[in-house]
Amino acid sequence: MNVPASFWLPPALGGLLALLVLGFSLRANRRRRIVEDVPTSKTTGVFIGLVELKGKAEAAAPLTSHLAEVACVWTSYKVEEHWSYTRQVRYTDSKGRSRTRTEHHSGWTTVAEETRLTAFDLVDDHGRIQVLPEGAKIEPQEVFSETCDRRSRLYYGKGPEGGVANSDHRRRFTETAIVQHAVVYVMGQARERQDMVAAEVAADKGAPLFLISTRTEEQIRRGFGWTQWLLHVLGIALAVGGMLAQQSNVHEGVVTPLSLVVSGLAYVGAALLGWLWSVYNSLIGLSQRVNQGWSQVDVQLVRRCELIPRVVETISGLRDHEKTVQAELAALRAQLEATPLAGGGTRTARVSGRVAAVAESYPELKSQGAFLALQATLADTETRIALARAYYNEIATTYNTRLQTMPDGLVAWVARLKGRELMTGWEAEGAAGAGQASAHGS
Repeated sequence: MNVPASFWLPPALGGLLALLVLGFSLRANRRRRIVEDVPTSKTTGVFIGLVELKGKAEAAAPLTSHLAEVACVWTSYKVEEHWSYTRQVRYTDSKGRSRTRTEHHSGWTTVAEETRLTAFDLVDDHGRIQVLPEGAKIEPQEVFSETCDRRSRLYYGKGPEGGVANSDHRRRFTETAIVQHAVVYVMGQARERQDMVAAEVAADKGAPLFLISTRTEEQIRRGFGWTQWLLHVLGIALAVGGMLAQQSNVHEGVVTPLSLVVSGLAYVGAALLGWLWSVYNSLIGLSQRVNQGWSQVDVQLVRRCELIPRVVETISGLRDHEKTVQAELAALRAQLEATPLAGGGTRTARVSGRVAAVAESYPELKSQGAFLALQATLADTETRIALARAYYNEIATTYNTRLQTMPDGLVAWVARLKGRELMTGWEAEGAAGAGQASAHGS
């Protein structure tokens, strides 16, 4: 029995569309996991790489939105005009007789639209960081929505002079924006700025997500979750629908209910394999971010150790060589010599306090700009260390929790992934470093 090609076309087409939908579903799941996995960083503690930030959007020279006329950092408006017309159409009915029917057509046509954006700073309780929104997926809020006729000043005042054919002289004005000082969520790639020593968040082809949203993190996470499940439902419908279309094209009972169940289960099986793949990749990505968080702590510790000799040298330059000053300098040098560069948080944690004490005891130090600048840099470094340590603990806790909860824990067990130690105190830095080295080795 020769089976025509049309017999296999519906299920093949349905299967291909189902696989395409599955790909979009897995992408939504991946993005949901990224939102869950990446901890929120403070602007002062941003490292180079994928970061999550929350704060207020502030531009030095904000834009003014076209319709609502509010200060903003991103704005987009659209003007649509309604049209309608009626026409007589001649057709031939089933009996071959010529007939006439009336058709009514209507719709909205865009007659003007524009999107504008500007670089802005995201400001939180620790500082600010520049964000370049070009290339990001923007989720703004609606700031203007109105429908009017020609009697309204808005009709021509904010809309174009020309119109569309068959116009009903009704226009719909809508505008969305990220207003100045609005609280926004930013997920994107951080990089070094070219104009100063600072980080910025900008579009990057290698970044898995660049999102600027006025929604909360929980709303974003739920949105990706619902998108994932709705796409799965659509994928199953396409897979089963292809088989149903095949059944409607044949006269014999070739396609059975069992074949419909099998097609649906085939999609579920493919989705399960895709889920396992995404879970494993998510855990590996989390592990790499834990490594990156540790490196950030290490970088700040090295930075602090490099600053201490400069502070000592500045204090040594004073003309007044009293015995008490020399004693303080000797104590500083002793602590410095006892501190290894990459793991020396234990003793160097006390250095900033000792430097401050020396400054209080000898007011002449406060008149030296170099000393004050070094003291401020050292204080800033202490803040960065605290933020980097908090970030590491948060990302490590997220990773450890994933390893211990089902079903991710089963994938982790099969892949032999191990948890990471937290930094419970500067006294434990040596142990944490040894645990980290062990984790790297595994």
